Amino acid sequence: MVESTKTYIPIPVKVSRINEESPDRTLRTYDLEFVNKEDRFDYMPGQFCQLSIFGKGESPLGIASSPTETDFLRFTVNRVGVVTTAIHYLEEGDELGVRGPLGNYYPVEKFKGQNVVIVSGGFAFTTLRSLVVYMLDPAHRGDYKDITVIYGARTPDLLIYKDELEKWETRKDINVHLTIDKGIQGWKKHVGFVPSVTKEIAPASKDAWVVVCGPPIMIKYTLPVLTELGFPSERIYTSLERRMKCGIGKCGRCNIGAKYICLDGPVFSLAELEDISEPY
Repeated sequence: MVESTKTYIPIPVKVSRINEESPDRTLRTYDLEFVNKEDRFDYMPGQFCQLSIFGKGESPLGIASSPTETDFLRFTVNRVGVVTTAIHYLEEGDELGVRGPLGNYYPVEKFKGQNVVIVSGGFAFTTLRSLVVYMLDPAHRGDYKDITVIYGARTPDLLIYKDELEKWETRKDINVHLTIDKGIQGWKKHVGFVPSVTKEIAPASKDAWVVVCGPPIMIKYTLPVLTELGFPSERIYTSLERRMKCGIGKCGRCNIGAKYICLDGPVFSLAELEDISEPY
């Protein structure tokens, strides 16, 4: 695990850029800069941080930026509660706190020399963006073979990072498949739910690892498809979301069985989860 010596104390950061991700303005992406450059910490794709607003509290959010993007930390925030609503009121130049990095990360060392398949839906693409950008970086791209992304949302407006997705679609070193639930006029890409589109594309399981992250219902119906395609459970990884409070395994709110999402995860292989009877 990449650890920070400051996981208990929020580090001051300021908003350098805000991007609206959805037409209803419930999804916003924030680029944050460290107020004090010496506070900058290292992290890996899949880890998360606690973002805090004084007087409101803190909220766990997956890091959407890549470790290769050294000028900022990126988080995409869904406005669903007190803290995330407070974050949505922030403007460029405003300050907030960040505590982290926390949790484990995608096993990028295991992926080396292999094909990597990424399957995602909706807002859950955040840490997967971090993974894709990390693998596409010139310093790392030669470490991985084929990279395939299958990503869906209810409508085109709800796909996040649209500008980057368009750029990835033009590249020859990554295969991007975008889908929406129901066809609309002008949409010429895949139509259908992510599990059915994954089955249609049928990425090869030989010498391949897969990372799947999305709404619980999407994961539920995608995992059997991946198993049918021949992916063994130890080569299927997912990132779990669970009610977290402390982020460091002390409060016990995010446990499933004997595991803590914030400490042992949020990244788990399907093999690690198969013996857990509790729903996750």
